[in-house]
Amino acid sequence: MISKDKSAKATAKMTEEVTVKAKAARAASRLLSRMSADVKNRALLNIAAALESQQAPILKANQGDYAAAQKDGMNDAMLDRLLLDPKRLAGMAEDVRRVAALPDPVGESLDMNTLPNGLMVSKRRVPLGVIASIYESRPNVTVDISVLCLKSGNACLLRGGKESLKSNTALVNLIRDAIGQAGMTPEVVQFVDNTDRALVDVILGMKEHIDLIIPRGGTGLINFVKENAAMPAITGGVGVCHTYVDSAADLDKASNIIFNAKVQRPTVCNALDTVLVHSDVATKCLPLVANALAVAGVELHCDGRALSALGPNPGIEAMPANEDDWGREFLSLTAAVKVVDSLDEALEHIETYGSGHSEAIITEDYSAAMRFLDEVDAAAVFVNASTRFTDGSQLGLGAEVGISTQKFHARGPMGLRELTSYKWVIMGNGQVRE
Repeated sequence: MISKDKSAKATAKMTEEVTVKAKAARAASRLLSRMSADVKNRALLNIAAALESQQAPILKANQGDYAAAQKDGMNDAMLDRLLLDPKRLAGMAEDVRRVAALPDPVGESLDMNTLPNGLMVSKRRVPLGVIASIYESRPNVTVDISVLCLKSGNACLLRGGKESLKSNTALVNLIRDAIGQAGMTPEVVQFVDNTDRALVDVILGMKEHIDLIIPRGGTGLINFVKENAAMPAITGGVGVCHTYVDSAADLDKASNIIFNAKVQRPTVCNALDTVLVHSDVATKCLPLVANALAVAGVELHCDGRALSALGPNPGIEAMPANEDDWGREFLSLTAAVKVVDSLDEALEHIETYGSGHSEAIITEDYSAAMRFLDEVDAAAVFVNASTRFTDGSQLGLGAEVGISTQKFHARGPMGLRELTSYKWVIMGNGQVRE
């Protein structure tokens, strides 16, 4: 049994180690805030090239993490998030290049105005400073957050989960080497390689060193950060995503969109969870949708009317839904299905069970589409498109540090501009206040 004294000493040592890294990030952030776009872009392009040319050690490290996670009984959704392969690394490299190609937000002038007294007033976009992220399972987050922080002039402090420690260590080493070769101090990217959970509390209390914290993971982690962080926190990412098939929907279009939203990658937050279908089209729409989903092995949890509309069909895996299925993020090849009698009923269901992440309507009725866009309270709302597009890369941000379901200070996929603030700049010529 470990004595209280030894435990206290171990905690103090861990706290000191993290504090040293946070202070180093703070000092490096001041240098980074003045760095030119050319240097930052060169650093990012070095990272992209290294992700392609140095795949072997990264994949070897990831295979070690994956094998250990399998042995420990990690579920399929988390294993999918943990896995890296050549295709995913190539995709990560391409995302890094997209970020490099975007305009540098730092120094951008906003809302320029000359007042009657001659003062020239504007806002200038500036970095936040030091951004910390605590995340689980997904090693690609290490690259996404590092790259977006670098381009937006922020230092970062990263703390991944124990299940991806080898992968994250390999990626951080790659990133620090690549940016060092570009003339940037590697200290702008700090990685906490101690996986003791006590360190989460330590990081959440470091408001003097950290300006913003972003958790990436399950509901438990996100809620813990929200409730305990001493600094501002961006929370979200839990996605209960609905697709509503309106009475005026193109049913072939609806079937294709629902299939993509559910099947293309079911283990992520923007995948479809619940299908709502207007009763006027349920008997035609649901068999079409269910047969398409059955090919991919999707299990359907249906209300009574949806089961009736499907009828007996041995090729479809359908069962009665229960109350827990509404508002559930499945993260698997499972979807809930409900028949509704009106757009009003669909909107009410989404209001009751949605998480504020991504919601879609399939309709050819312009008025219904506009009403859906106006009334649904979510970070992303879609008309005739898959919710899988709620993603920084897909929406032109290059990558994202996370998807916020809050309304302050950012909402939806968070890219470069969402990692900046602004300061007022006032230029005068001797004016004094009367």
